[in-house]
Amino acid sequence: MRRRCPACIPSAPAPSGWGRVLSVGTMSELTVILGGARSGKSTFAERLAAAHGGQVTYLATAQAFDDEMAARIAAHRAERPAGWRTVECPLDPAAAIRAHAADTDCFLLDCLTLLVSNLLLVDATTAEDRIRSATDAVLAAYHEAGADLLLVSNEVGLGLVPEYPLGRAYRDALGRANQRLAAAADRVYVLIAGLPVEVKALAAQVIR
Repeated sequence: MRRRCPACIPSAPAPSGWGRVLSVGTMSELTVILGGARSGKSTFAERLAAAHGGQVTYLATAQAFDDEMAARIAAHRAERPAGWRTVECPLDPAAAIRAHAADTDCFLLDCLTLLVSNLLLVDATTAEDRIRSATDAVLAAYHEAGADLLLVSNEVGLGLVPEYPLGRAYRDALGRANQRLAAAADRVYVLIAGLPVEVKALAAQVIR
């Protein structure tokens, strides 16, 4: 029997101020984790996955196009627990979810940010439909798998308007994808300076 994600941060060792996130039920859950660069979103997602207690499959969307990116990918892989499975899926994480659903309790997709970028760079003229199809496929695969899914993405809409058309197209496409997945999620966290805020719970108190 699979162990469902308690969606909690272990009480120790936890950075000061993080506290404890309340645990929830026995059904599979989709958790979306947003934040800016170096906000702590990946660290938070990995902490949730580690607290799960079951088999974790890490869905990696980064591609090593240069030596610096290759070094970053290697460093991130080395930091993850040895028992986690890593699957490289830069264009089709839904297929990876289906392929490993039978022996996975918790998927960690890191990140949607690069998935959208990868799909946009394949062909910018058809990217919007491709990105929508990819996000729909991830949601469908998640529901079929019956495992928990932690999904990391950047919030890129708070800065300056990108100077170039491709940058604006990327910002808009990622923003729409984030909204779509957040609407479907059980929990949505935003990380600010390493501190998680559960914004979907806050929104539920306002929108009634």
